[in-house]
Amino acid sequence: MPPSSPLVLAIDPGTAKCGIAVVTREGRAPRVLHREIAETSALPARIAALLPLYPALDAVLIGNATNGARLTRELRTILPADLPLHAVPEAYTSQRARDRYRLEHPPRGLQRLVPVGLRTPPLPYDDYVAVILAEDWLTQNAVEKSD
Repeated sequence: MPPSSPLVLAIDPGTAKCGIAVVTREGRAPRVLHREIAETSALPARIAALLPLYPALDAVLIGNATNGARLTRELRTILPADLPLHAVPEAYTSQRARDRYRLEHPPRGLQRLVPVGLRTPPLPYDDYVAVILAEDWLTQNAVEKSD
């Protein structure tokens, strides 16, 4: 059988809300299959609901900053024992996510006149952080799995 692409579920943990993303890699390019923002209190239930939708997950990734350790302990109780859970560094991911959000949602009207550094995204972008966590991990672990 030909090798398949790795599939990861990434979480950007926060105090009030968390970004969630399911990402795979097609060749060298990442492909986002799912992206959402969930309340932190609802995170275990959201992850439990996503697991059956993506049974071929290779790993779950969780950012190692705000609330990461507590949520890691909670997730270990609901994840299958053979599914790896990795704490991953979050350094500069919020800034990178904000930049990506701006690229995908360019300003309109008078907002175009506001300098980029002064523009704040109108919506939370924690899901973009989760995507970046997954992309970084996939890049660092570039060896494809084989079935």
